[in-house]
Amino acid sequence: MSTDTKYSLTADGVGSVDVTVSDGGTGHAFLLLHGGGGPQSVAGFANILAGRGARVIVPTHPGFGATPRPDTLDSIASLAQVYAALLDRMELEDVTVIGNSIGGWIASEMALLGSPRIGSLVLVDAAGIEVAGHPIVDFFSLTLAQVAEFSYHNPDGFRIDPTTMSDAQRAVFAGNRSTLAVYGGEAMTDSSLRGRLANVALPTLVVWGDSDRIVDVDYGRAYAAAIPDAAFVLLTDSGHMPQLETPEQLLMPVWDFANAHAQVRQNGG
Repeated sequence: MSTDTKYSLTADGVGSVDVTVSDGGTGHAFLLLHGGGGPQSVAGFANILAGRGARVIVPTHPGFGATPRPDTLDSIASLAQVYAALLDRMELEDVTVIGNSIGGWIASEMALLGSPRIGSLVLVDAAGIEVAGHPIVDFFSLTLAQVAEFSYHNPDGFRIDPTTMSDAQRAVFAGNRSTLAVYGGEAMTDSSLRGRLANVALPTLVVWGDSDRIVDVDYGRAYAAAIPDAAFVLLTDSGHMPQLETPEQLLMPVWDFANAHAQVRQNGG
């Protein structure tokens, strides 16, 4: 069972910011970073990891879920600073950072900060880099129906009917969308990121759904190629959010990778 805690953090270039964090389970620590779908898009996978024997920390990016966002917190890089400060505050060690979509972008920026608290990195259908010939889809031009078509191998089980939303739900959805644009920009890329990934010194696993049409498979392979010694795993019949569509298929490589690298460190490797 997870509990929600609000942390008041101070991060370089940001100042003071409050972050709501769900924390559940015991064991190896995972920091699980959501994408534009909000924290609910990773909540189920967090429960799976916790049930397997892990401690899973899921922050809500400020501005999502009707949470406050200070004006100084306006980029993926600044979010990375905030979450590095969160790991320090929680005094966590050997953390596996997992990020989906822009969560993967945040995780990449965290890896470049050199925090000694991070032990390994898992990028799941991550955004952020530029790959010639493989642009990120223009997300903000898509209808809800199109988002489902581009995001899932089998979209029928994940379609959202906006007419069934309450006014409060519509307000949260609109707030999430505008917050996503603040953090990622309209293009959802940083032209410098791909080159900077050569400086990542953490064991890294890049996982991609073979049916992802938000960021396609060749984009994912380019992401992995940009990080020294990164492993790449392709999931079958899965899209942009495998933690929702094929969580058990995602669990195996994630768990095995995190466990293998934790064991290496425990053995003095």
